Amino acid sequence: MLSPNYQSSEREGRPVVAGLTRPLRLGLRANASQLLLLALINAFVGGMVGLERTVVPLIGREEFGLLLNTAAVSFIISFGLVKALVNLLSGHLADHYGRKRILVLGWLVGLPVPFLIIYAPSWGWIVGANVLLGVNQGLAWSMTVMAMIDLAGPRRRGLVVGLNEAAGYLTLGLTALVTGYLAGRYGLRPQPFYLGIGYAALGGLLSWWLVRETRAYTQVERPLTAAGHLPFRAIFARTTWGDRTLFAACQAGLVNNLNDGMAWGLLPLFFAAQGLSVEAIGVLKFVYPAVWGVSQIVTGPLADRLGRKRLITAGLGVQAVAIWLILGLPLFRGWLAASVLMGLGTAMVYPALLAVVGDAAAPLWRARALGVYRFWRDLGYAAGALLAGVIADLLGLGAAIGIVGGITLLSSIVVWRAMRRGV
Repeated sequence: MLSPNYQSSEREGRPVVAGLTRPLRLGLRANASQLLLLALINAFVGGMVGLERTVVPLIGREEFGLLLNTAAVSFIISFGLVKALVNLLSGHLADHYGRKRILVLGWLVGLPVPFLIIYAPSWGWIVGANVLLGVNQGLAWSMTVMAMIDLAGPRRRGLVVGLNEAAGYLTLGLTALVTGYLAGRYGLRPQPFYLGIGYAALGGLLSWWLVRETRAYTQVERPLTAAGHLPFRAIFARTTWGDRTLFAACQAGLVNNLNDGMAWGLLPLFFAAQGLSVEAIGVLKFVYPAVWGVSQIVTGPLADRLGRKRLITAGLGVQAVAIWLILGLPLFRGWLAASVLMGLGTAMVYPALLAVVGDAAAPLWRARALGVYRFWRDLGYAAGALLAGVIADLLGLGAAIGIVGGITLLSSIVVWRAMRRGV
């Protein structure tokens, strides 16, 4: 917990924290260098996931002979379950030990991941690597977004969340493109995964040397917004179902990553079954997260201006249409257009959901509320991979994709009905 010396006060019209040698100021201009550094570090975090978007499902099918779709997506299930649980703990860890320490820890856990995939003698090693990747993502990505929210203050929260997510998902998409090219040229292993070694080393070193602890900034914001202390059980209950806006955000986050889990695990197999080369699959797997990433530079600030609810509702609807278009336009150009549309819809949803949770939670328990939201959101990876895998084994890949689109549209209706007006 923070020391009692970290108490907010006012000096010369600026918020300061007692016990520190210089005043702490919220806002973009006052913290520009740290915000850009955290966005850069999150680009490396996103790149770690991008390593797997194109190549790993194909490794399961081609190198290890996995015939069941459920088995082929088991690495996503392990990733999603672990990341969700770590997200749940991340807020408490961040409040107790600080954002920087947990960020560095996340990189230490992530460093072995590319080595495990490169040298894996069996599919179990790939699943184990994704357990570590889930811990890495749950700690490192959570800490970058928490730290950026701490620094930005309430007025520009959507903008910095958009910047954070844009950096992560743009690099994810670029990495998926590059790994697809490397896999087509050199084979599925090991060359595509050398990138991950560089990401983990650079991300860890920058986090250790240059990132500044931001925990005290929550005390600067305390006079500006409602605050209060709540036990974790109360925060979990309030975020999950007690507050209608937070409930709507949690279910929307879960469904968003449910369809992303389906896209991650099944779409490479679906495209390969239609005769697409691994390089072409890499292009499609680049376009979706790249559009998702870049568009958040616009949709993040738009959430500050237009409100969160409108963007979330519309974005989920756009996602549903895009998923159905994949089935309705069985050509590369059609899949490319659907990938663009899916990326745009996700960009509308992602920063707005994080921002609305930041709005609804008081600064003193915001980190833990974000952890609860991210728990439900990233549980969607496991739920989506499992649900889509089972349906694909029973009814076929097309049926699994179509049903996930229907669930996404239903989530959009829930947000529109449940989330409070004016959000």
